[in-house]
Amino acid sequence: MGKILPILMALIGAGAGVGAGIMLKPDSAEQKDVADCTSPASEGEHSALPPTVDEHGQEITPEYVKMNNQFVIPVLKDGNMAALVVLSISLEVTPGGKEATFQREPKLRDAFNQVLFDHANSGGFDGVFTNSNKMVVLHDSLYEVAQKVAGPVVQDILINDIVRQDIKG
Repeated sequence: MGKILPILMALIGAGAGVGAGIMLKPDSAEQKDVADCTSPASEGEHSALPPTVDEHGQEITPEYVKMNNQFVIPVLKDGNMAALVVLSISLEVTPGGKEATFQREPKLRDAFNQVLFDHANSGGFDGVFTNSNKMVVLHDSLYEVAQKVAGPVVQDILINDIVRQDIKG
């Protein structure tokens, strides 16, 4: 019995993940919008941002800092927990900025948690929470607070993983 329970729990978790993926699949109109955004640029337009260069014309390669732990955010409905959202976040930093960013990680985590709780309380994780408008608001809020805490060393915020697990009452 002790060997069956972990296997059973893994199968239930995998089934819930597949079910959530099917339920949250965007409709064909949203897929078309995404396809339009990712289509190659027309002639005369650049399809990628130009690389960042220093004063000597050398290309600067940014560094990436993965936050050590995931962020777990409760989603409340009528005072009861309705879901949990789990995120993994990384930061794009200027070259040589990794160490300074790791030193500020506790303050960054605190600030990110506050932004994520505010986003959850304002309904940002309700419904189709991966909608591009909601994700832009979340990304911009996280970037703004990262700039306040860590300064200009932070160039961008990367939301690596995001998942919501609804809780049945």
